[in-house]
Amino acid sequence: MKIQLNTDANIHGTEALAARVNATIEQALDHFKDQITRVEVHLSDESHGKTGLHDHRCMLEVRLEGLQPLAVTEHAETLDQAVDGAAQKLENLLDTKLGRMNDRRGKKPLPPLSETDLEPEAEQ
Repeated sequence: MKIQLNTDANIHGTEALAARVNATIEQALDHFKDQITRVEVHLSDESHGKTGLHDHRCMLEVRLEGLQPLAVTEHAETLDQAVDGAAQKLENLLDTKLGRMNDRRGKKPLPPLSETDLEPEAEQ
């Protein structure tokens, strides 16, 4: 699973930031790592350095083998909160999407009805 970090002009993409983001995402998505080829992380400060509520944004886009990409977005007061929230949303989304697919694949079809199953029960 490759993690690619992208930041806007208002956020300095330091190695420390990249390490924190990678650790958060790897922890949240660990049980999906065999199905994920890449996670793109887009961090931005929508207020351009001014203080404000929920002005930090984290958008995560996950690329899965053989499937269309999925994306989630989280706004928060800090970058760490935005990354944590987006990672949780993505984990929940993957649980839902991949869980449904695995349920469909894992279910065995019901056996066909026989003629005896179609006959009304005899009264006693």
